[in-house]
Amino acid sequence: MKDEPYNSDELMTIAASRELRNDDVCFVGIGAPSAACNIARLSHAPDITLIYESGTIGVQPKVLPLSIGDGELCETALTTVPVREMFRYWLQGGKMTIGFLGGAQIDKFGNINTTVIGPYGKPKVRLPGGGGAPEIATQCAKIFLIMKQSKRGFVEQVDFRTSLGFGSGGNARETMGIHSSGPVVLFTDYAIWRPHPKTKELTVVSMHPGIAREDIEATIGWSPRFADDLAITEMPTDKEIQTLRQLKAVSQAAH
Repeated sequence: MKDEPYNSDELMTIAASRELRNDDVCFVGIGAPSAACNIARLSHAPDITLIYESGTIGVQPKVLPLSIGDGELCETALTTVPVREMFRYWLQGGKMTIGFLGGAQIDKFGNINTTVIGPYGKPKVRLPGGGGAPEIATQCAKIFLIMKQSKRGFVEQVDFRTSLGFGSGGNARETMGIHSSGPVVLFTDYAIWRPHPKTKELTVVSMHPGIAREDIEATIGWSPRFADDLAITEMPTDKEIQTLRQLKAVSQAAH
C-alpha cells in the first residue's frame, strides 16, 4: 500500500475517530474501535476517557491491545476496577457517552448478531456470543457501529438479535422502555451511515472517495437508502494517516 495515500480500512477507522470528542467517556472494543479511539486521543481529543471491558479506566496505551486481557491496558490505566463495578457503576450508572460495537451480522435497523449464523437450534456457525455488548447497546448514551461491508455481514434480518439497534424500526426502543439513543452512526469501508430520524433505517449520508452507489448496493443484503444531500467523506490528512500507521507499527513490533 506504499503507493496509495490510504486504504479503505484506514479511512473507516479515521472517519470514526473524528466523531469522538475530548469530553467523551468511551466503552472501547478491541480492533478498529480501539484504533479509532486512540487516534482521537493522540490527536484532537487528548482528554478522552477510554474504558475497556476488563475494568481498565482512563487507559492510554502505547500499543494497541490484542484483547481486553492485554497487560498494556492495566499498565497504562488510571485505575482498574472489578468488571462488576465497571458495568454496574460506570455503564448502568449512565456515565458512558459512547459505546463502540461491531459484529458478524448487522441489519438495516442497526441490530447486531454475534451469537449464531443460521437457526439458533441448529446453527451453521456458533459465534462468541454477546459478552457485554447487549448491555452496552442499551446503556451507553450513544452507540457507534463499525463494520466492513459484505453481503454476508449486512443482511436484511439478522439470524439472532444479540445487541439491540432499533429493533423493527421507528420507536421500537422507546416501546421497550429503553431511553438511550442507540446507534447514531455506522462507519464502514465504503460509507458513513446514520439512522433516518423517523424510520431509524440506516441511511448513507457520506460515501468514501471513489465509491459509487452501485458499490454500496452490491455489498449489502437490502436496498439501501441514500440521503438527499449525500456527501463525500473527507480524505484522511497526512497527520491522521501518520498517527494511525505509527500506532499500528509500534503495536506490531511490541507483539
